[in-house]
Amino acid sequence: MIPYIILALVIAQRLAELWYAERNTRALLARGAIEIGRAHYPLFIILHTAWLVAIVLALPRPASAHWLPFAGYVLLQLLRVWTVAALGPYWTTRIVTLPNAPLVRRGPYRFMRHPNYLIVVGEIALLPLVFGEVRVAIAFSFLNAALLFWRIREEETALAPRLKR
Repeated sequence: MIPYIILALVIAQRLAELWYAERNTRALLARGAIEIGRAHYPLFIILHTAWLVAIVLALPRPASAHWLPFAGYVLLQLLRVWTVAALGPYWTTRIVTLPNAPLVRRGPYRFMRHPNYLIVVGEIALLPLVFGEVRVAIAFSFLNAALLFWRIREEETALAPRLKR
């Protein structure tokens, strides 16, 4: 029962984040922001949906949870909240850049350029491991790495003019 509660909470969190991100995206676009890399965005939706479905389908019977990877996953959620809070109205799940806005350099952005992506890398690997699903963790980590390679290049290109300030 606990694995299903964990997964339900993760799914609820992801849906809430999509709602928040979409709200921020609409507000930024209304202020003159530009979306970059639109072509790869549906691939992220497919990847994250397939990841959650794969976790559910691979759950052993009876399902149990391993608490060490779960503790790591919970820690990542705290870092995610810090990251989202640091970006505030600029946090989206898309690459949306407001040309005249300064780059955020508070919170985890003081220490690294893409903390959210590092968190997602950890989440993709750790959540399946909570349920002992090593193959799911490896397969989706590989797929996520490929997409992130593409996305980070797109984002760096979009942010390049604002880095010079």
